[in-house]
Amino acid sequence: MSSRVNEKKAGTITWANFADYCKGCGLCIQKCPKKCLKFSSETLGYYGTPAVDCDIDECIGCGICELNCPDSAIEVEKKKQ
Repeated sequence: MSSRVNEKKAGTITWANFADYCKGCGLCIQKCPKKCLKFSSETLGYYGTPAVDCDIDECIGCGICELNCPDSAIEVEKKKQ
């Protein structure tokens, strides 16, 4: 597991980006149905490019970003209520 994890929680949703694996390709940003992902202004990824950040209050926990990440740099967990 990566040592640099950007983890956010809201309600039943936990979203995490493993910056050491993120190459900043943006596929997750393009595929997000809620458009709640953006490039971080603070965290750099594997190649020194901006890693991805999430507006957790807008995230629905669908996991599409996780499925589309070619580097397995995103993990989404949605717990049952």
